[in-house]
Amino acid sequence: MNISRFHRYTVVLATALIGLCAPHLAQAKVAEANTRGFVVRHMVEIPSGVDKTWETVLDPAEWWDSAHTWSGDAANLSIDPRAGGCFCELLPHDASPRAAPKGSVEHMRVVYIERPRLLRMTGALGPLQSEAVNGTLTIQLKPRGGEGQDTVLLLEYVVGGYMRQPVEAMAGSVDAMLGAQLERLTSELGGAFARAFPGGDLGLDPVPDTDAKENADAEEAPDGVEPLAPEPPEGEVIER
Repeated sequence: MNISRFHRYTVVLATALIGLCAPHLAQAKVAEANTRGFVVRHMVEIPSGVDKTWETVLDPAEWWDSAHTWSGDAANLSIDPRAGGCFCELLPHDASPRAAPKGSVEHMRVVYIERPRLLRMTGALGPLQSEAVNGTLTIQLKPRGGEGQDTVLLLEYVVGGYMRQPVEAMAGSVDAMLGAQLERLTSELGGAFARAFPGGDLGLDPVPDTDAKENADAEEAPDGVEPLAPEPPEGEVIER
């Protein structure tokens, strides 16, 4: 890895942490951060149907910020939409874009995909790649509106393991970076960045709870958005 490129990428993430004070990220949320790792959650409402939103999510070259790439150009990003598929980036030849690429980067790997509802990938984004951590990114879509003309997108990134940087600082940087990517995605589909999880102005009330424990869990689960689960509901069959 080119040291100057790594330094540039790290500085960009640090700048994103400062950007937490900016209005468009003021509602960003680090749901949890401790010595074991951290959890970042965001939710936005997008003025686009789930099918179009889904297709756009799977085309990061159209909305990912080039500043948060190793090559400096989001056009080099792609997602192979299948289990085992790669969220990858080509590193073009320095002298000639037509020459064979000098390398590639695996940002994440698809472990669960169900059109147009759920995309789950594992991997350590950005500078986390050089640390001994694992990360799971889940993107869930839900139709909203009388005819499903809008989409609610819920993003959750869970990171755990050993990292040499302070967890709180890294969590804030990653939170700001992912919030910025969602802002760009929303803008690409014709909307403006909404409040972060859990809903706020989206008009999504918390799920009714039946006891104290469920109340604690439901506090971060908007009505109409299924709880994120590590495996499919009981009885669901996944075809190979």
